[in-house]
Amino acid sequence: MTGGPLTVVVTGGSNSSGIAVARAFALAGHRVFTIGSNEARIKAAAAEAGDDVTPLVCDLSRLESVRELASEIHGSTEGVDGVIHLVGGWRGAKGIEDQPDEDWAALEQSAITTLRNVSRVFYKDLASSPTGRFAMVSSTAVAAPTAGAATYAAAKAAAETWTLAVADGFRRDQSGNKDEPTEQHSAAVVFVVKSLLDAAMRREHPERKFPGYTDVEDLAAAAVGLFDKPAAELNGQRHLLAK
Repeated sequence: MTGGPLTVVVTGGSNSSGIAVARAFALAGHRVFTIGSNEARIKAAAAEAGDDVTPLVCDLSRLESVRELASEIHGSTEGVDGVIHLVGGWRGAKGIEDQPDEDWAALEQSAITTLRNVSRVFYKDLASSPTGRFAMVSSTAVAAPTAGAATYAAAKAAAETWTLAVADGFRRDQSGNKDEPTEQHSAAVVFVVKSLLDAAMRREHPERKFPGYTDVEDLAAAAVGLFDKPAAELNGQRHLLAK
């Protein structure tokens, strides 16, 4: 991995993917801040992820709360090198006509607004870091949307679009800077999965094969691996993790 220990922020840290990603970075010797909206849950998740994982509580849908979160993190570290955004959610319906407005409002907040807030607040950190990385998890549904999953696919598509715009920002600030071009050192990427799989799901359904699912441990390995690859190679790319 490039350089010394990194400072990594994992948002959506209370779920199984957040625990796996936080643990992987901690085991690699890096400082990890894992973020959740529920204090009890994020503390339990951090404890499961490892001793070097710091839990913090934040409502990522509120821009001012994310700014306060960044101030708290900056109080104990010089800057953030990576943000792995794992906040999402799922909503489904029968078809186009019965897509509830409540589902759109929920996904707009969880899948889009949280990502917008986090990327805006930590953009300067990631652009300044020698190895800045921003990653989100999207879905194969974006490329092949169904009527029943229209709301979900549209929200994920919007989140992807924003992330690719962040990638363009990094490019314009660095290798594409017309006045003072520098080697590309920051990157924004999209991980694409069909669905995520964890040990609890396997225990609950030992008869199932889960075709095409991505294990949260594989997602975690891919997230850590972002720092081993050149930013110019990664920036603006969609990485398919579905098997």
